[in-house]
Amino acid sequence: MGRLKRRFTARHLVSYVRSKARVIALRMPQLLTKGTPERAKTDKNLDIERRNADQALAEQKAAVEADADRVLALAREHADAVLHAARDNADDRLQAAKPAPAVRAVIEQERKLEDIAVENERTAADEALQQEREQNERDLLALLPLERKSTDRSLSTERVHSDEAVAHRDDVLAMVSHDLRDLLGAIASSSALILRTAVPGDSGDPTRTGAQRIQRYVERMKRLIDDLTDVARIDSGQLSLRPTPGNLAPLISEAIIALRGAATSKELALDMPYCDEPIHSIFDADRVMQVLTNLVANAIKFTPPGGRIRVECSHTNDMARISVSDTGPGIAPDLLEAIFERFRQGEHSERRGLGLGLYISRKLIEAQHGKIWAENTPGCGTTVSFTLPVARPLTTTP
Repeated sequence: MGRLKRRFTARHLVSYVRSKARVIALRMPQLLTKGTPERAKTDKNLDIERRNADQALAEQKAAVEADADRVLALAREHADAVLHAARDNADDRLQAAKPAPAVRAVIEQERKLEDIAVENERTAADEALQQEREQNERDLLALLPLERKSTDRSLSTERVHSDEAVAHRDDVLAMVSHDLRDLLGAIASSSALILRTAVPGDSGDPTRTGAQRIQRYVERMKRLIDDLTDVARIDSGQLSLRPTPGNLAPLISEAIIALRGAATSKELALDMPYCDEPIHSIFDADRVMQVLTNLVANAIKFTPPGGRIRVECSHTNDMARISVSDTGPGIAPDLLEAIFERFRQGEHSERRGLGLGLYISRKLIEAQHGKIWAENTPGCGTTVSFTLPVARPLTTTP
């Protein structure tokens, strides 16, 4: 009874801790923090949008003015045509009446005065139209900066609030992570003690099995907490990496050895072709090991018993490439990119995590100037590959 109680308590405690971690992750605000590339990208995009708006406004203004000028020109052409037609009719009637030369001279003088009056009116109308356009442009130029200053003030205020919210979030996350690790440490120690003090023989097997299950839960919870803290560091621009030149081959072998037991327990073959030469690259060993472990662990999780997982490595003059292939169910084409988003998992996911592993892996690889992607044939397995820059060998001059 005591053994059952311990198993029940540990399982529910781990479930409770996991649920709290999930709530914290889902409630983390997707905010842009000061000094991050995301915020700089936002500023750049805002500046581009403003330049595009200025250009569109200028083009629209020019188009409106051109249309107005065309309408005015057509109206004047029509007025001139009407005037000329009226004068032609008057001339015809005058010619039929055969007026005296003095009368004809008076008519010609009146027409000249009328032409001068029409020209003066058109000049005044053009000047009034130009003044109206200039005034509208001055009003717009005065209003637009005010509107943009208001937008900038609102953006600045929102960023201050965002910075405060992120700082508060990071503080809460740090405290919760610390407390959770303390609890998990206590659970791990207790399960190790149970494992050591279990009754020898068959009668102690259930106890050992329960203690080992608790240890697996603890390791899984530690990974979830690490994922949450990594995401917080990524969001705040505080994720630190130390890429150095090195050989990738031993690191890959270490990852294979560490996970071969998990693959064997699921009746999976996990192998890697022999690398007959070093793979010199520039990388952060701990972070690349984290990415490799995540990719191989995902392959183990989604590959049915009897399947095969293969880790391959190659390199060119510029990039080193590592690929993890499995014989699982594959991923739908429309999800090959989506699986690298935060809180996203494949359609065959067992929902055992937060969906952060591949998102973090992409950020870690991109921070080391590499690239990561997935490709597959549905029903025949998935291959996730990533590249890292090759370390240039030092050349010496005689």
